[in-house]
Amino acid sequence: MRRLIALQDRLIAPLGSGDAALPFAARFAFAASLAMYFFNSGLTKIGDGLTGIFQTSLGAYAQIFPRAMETAGYDVKQLGLFHWAVVTAGTWAEFILPALIIIGLFARFASIGMIGFIVVQSLTDLFGHGAWEDTAVLGAWFDRMPDGVILDQRMFWVLTLAIIVFKGAGWLSLDRFLNRSDV
Repeated sequence: MRRLIALQDRLIAPLGSGDAALPFAARFAFAASLAMYFFNSGLTKIGDGLTGIFQTSLGAYAQIFPRAMETAGYDVKQLGLFHWAVVTAGTWAEFILPALIIIGLFARFASIGMIGFIVVQSLTDLFGHGAWEDTAVLGAWFDRMPDGVILDQRMFWVLTLAIIVFKGAGWLSLDRFLNRSDV
C-alpha cells in the first residue's frame, strides 16, 4: 500500500503544489458557472435607465426582504434607509464582486464578500422565501442525492471561492501583476 501511495505521489509531483494553477482554475470555474447567474440576478434588481443602479426595482426589495415587503403591502416607501442600503449594496455586489474575481483584482476580499453574499442569499431563501420547508430545495449532506440547491450546490460555490480566499487569485490575475516587486 505504501508503495502505491509513493508511486502516486511521484507521478503527480511534477504537476506542482497547485498554488499557481488551482486559484486560476477556481476563478475560471466561477466565471464559467456562476458569474452570469449573479450578473443576471443583479439585472433583475436595477431600475430603468442610466440611474437604475441607484434606483433599485420593486423586485429587488421583494427578493431580498420578502416578508417585509409583504407586510408593507409591496410599498417600498414604507421601508426605511436600512432596507434601501441593503438592497442597493446587494445589487451592486452582484455586479462588482464577480467582476473583481474574474479579473483577479482584490480577489481574496471579493471572494470573502461573495461567500457572505451566498450565506445571506441562502438564509433569505430558507427563512424569507420558506425554502426550509422544501427538502428538495434544501437538500441534505451525506445523502445519495447531490441536487439540493442550498446545501449541496452552494457548498460547491463556497468551496470554489474558499480556494481563492486561501490560495489567492493565481498566476493570471491583476493581484499578481500589481504585486510584482519590479512594477
